[in-house]
Amino acid sequence: MNSPTPLTKFLWASPWTLLGLTVGTIGLLTGGRARRRGPVVEFYGGVVQRFLARLPNRPLAMTLGHTILGVSAAGLDVVRAHELVHVRQYERWGPAFVPAYLLCSLRLWLTGKDAYRDNPFEVEAYRQGKG
Repeated sequence: MNSPTPLTKFLWASPWTLLGLTVGTIGLLTGGRARRRGPVVEFYGGVVQRFLARLPNRPLAMTLGHTILGVSAAGLDVVRAHELVHVRQYERWGPAFVPAYLLCSLRLWLTGKDAYRDNPFEVEAYRQGKG
């Protein structure tokens, strides 16, 4: 069986990438910045920083498809390897990634486990991304 092409992977993750580009564009309009790193666009600062500050665990970054939203350029540098694992997960799971991630977190929380650290998507990202 042939493996998916880069274009196929990009298109499969594109619904979430579009959301990330939308949030990132709002970030740009509110003083944020953007930079391209390979197949990924990173946005940081502006409303992106304020959005991330309101999330549980106050993450340095969050991935949506082929976009990574970060609090700062330095923060993105620290967590990039971890977030790139999430990009590959989006390429595998496509539109189902976020529902699968959230359902895993809910199941873990309901069973008394850590909804973030015990989430298999995060376990993989911490193991492969070393961060």
